[in-house]
Parts: sequence; C-alpha cells; structure tokens
Amino acid sequence: MCSLILRSAKPEDLPVLARLFRNTVRQINRRDYSARQISAWSGRWRSLLERRDFFDELHTLVAVQDGAVVGYGNITAGGYLDHLYVHKDLQGQGVATALCDALETYALAQGAQILEVHASITARPFFEHRGYRVMEEQTVQVDGVEMNNFRMQKVSDSKMPGA
Repeated sequence: MCSLILRSAKPEDLPVLARLFRNTVRQINRRDYSARQISAWSGRWRSLLERRDFFDELHTLVAVQDGAVVGYGNITAGGYLDHLYVHKDLQGQGVATALCDALETYALAQGAQILEVHASITARPFFEHRGYRVMEEQTVQVDGVEMNNFRMQKVSDSKMPGA
C-alpha cells in the first residue's frame, strides 16, 4: 500500500464521503444484507451532504492515498464510533485499522473509558479482532426497512493506544 495520510475532514469532503459511503455499502455489505436492505442503507448517502455534526460534534478523519480519499471515520469524544467506511477496492489493506487506531486514540485522550460501535454484520469480525465484544444483536429500521447489527463495546485498558 502506498503511503496513507490521515487528516481532519473538511466540509468540502462531504460529497466525496457520501459517494464512498454509498459505493462501499452497495459493494461490500451486499454479501450480508438483502437487496432491499442495501438499497435503504446506501440511499442514506444524500443525507450525508447535510451532516454538519461530522464537524460540530464528531471527530471525523479522512484517509487519503495518492491524493484520493479512500476512507473515513468518526467518533464522539465520549467514545461512540459513528462511521467507518473504506473504499471497496482497498478492503483489508490497513485503511480501516489506521483510521480506527487514530479515532480510538482521540476518544481515549478525551477521557472515554468505553468505546462503542453499532457494527454491521460485515464489520463485526473487524471489531471483534480489535477487542470489541458484542453486547447485543439489535434490529434497527433504516427508512422503514429492518436490518440487524451489533452493539459492541471495548473497555479502555493501559495497552490501548493513547490510554
């Protein structure tokens, strides 16, 4: 993998992040969700264009490789990881790990003791590998379509980055 740069997201990144979100859900998550679920979930890309909370309430990072945005993620100061998406062609190449390391470090530096994510079926193994535990399987509604995901947590310890 070429050098990866992580930087803070800027408002002008939102259209690129929205497309990355849509394309990743459509290509990567389709192995675990029905066509109807994927359509509802990926259809949320338009609402990302209005997500001022990406900058006002969430610490949002963008991963850039060779000048192109290849991933993004965000987390609250309290430790709730909201988004973590990587370009469909760069899955398994360390982009999500780099983003998640930086996001967790940020939250821990802000005093978070517990990190939490609502992980898709697809993302569950990634988070389990990072030490997150499933607290519960849950059914959520996305534009009237039911989908399953997992509320997962990881408790801070002295071995974690930034702890």
